[in-house]
Amino acid sequence: MKRAETTKIKLRPCCLSDIPLLEYWDRQAHVIASDPNDDWHWEFELDRRPDWRSQCIAELSGRPIGFVQIIDPAREDSHYWGDVPGHVRAIDIWIGEATDLRKGYGTTIMHCVLARCFSDPEVMAVWVDPLESNTGAHRFYEKLGFQLMARRRFGQDDCFVYQLARPHWNKEHMEIR
Repeated sequence: MKRAETTKIKLRPCCLSDIPLLEYWDRQAHVIASDPNDDWHWEFELDRRPDWRSQCIAELSGRPIGFVQIIDPAREDSHYWGDVPGHVRAIDIWIGEATDLRKGYGTTIMHCVLARCFSDPEVMAVWVDPLESNTGAHRFYEKLGFQLMARRRFGQDDCFVYQLARPHWNKEHMEIR
């Protein structure tokens, strides 16, 4: 994939009209394999806009290709992450279609997301929590500079918690889109 193609990736806020697409993506085998036990409650969640969360559709030249959620884990209302320090963001990301995997789109999306997170000078780190069994995701995050912090169980899922601290963020390769 050419760099020019990935520069056409933009993030836009999710809206209620995205529900059929998100539900379709939720049924894809590769999405289920990375997030088997979550119900996102799209109708409810997309109808509210708390200031501690951003939910976006990643688009390539206007074509939806993925979903991103950025939260402030210290403030989010489910307390999924437990008691955590402030000045952190946590990310969920997936590519919707299996045919769009391994083309560099996830990397470009993460560059956009990390630039957005670190544009707030108070954010000191970004966290992700891939399943322990998802070795492809581990390699993906490690390649981006994330470091393994811990193994942790979230509900029914055994996960690895990775962190990218601000000092390890390579902002020269990241642009806000």
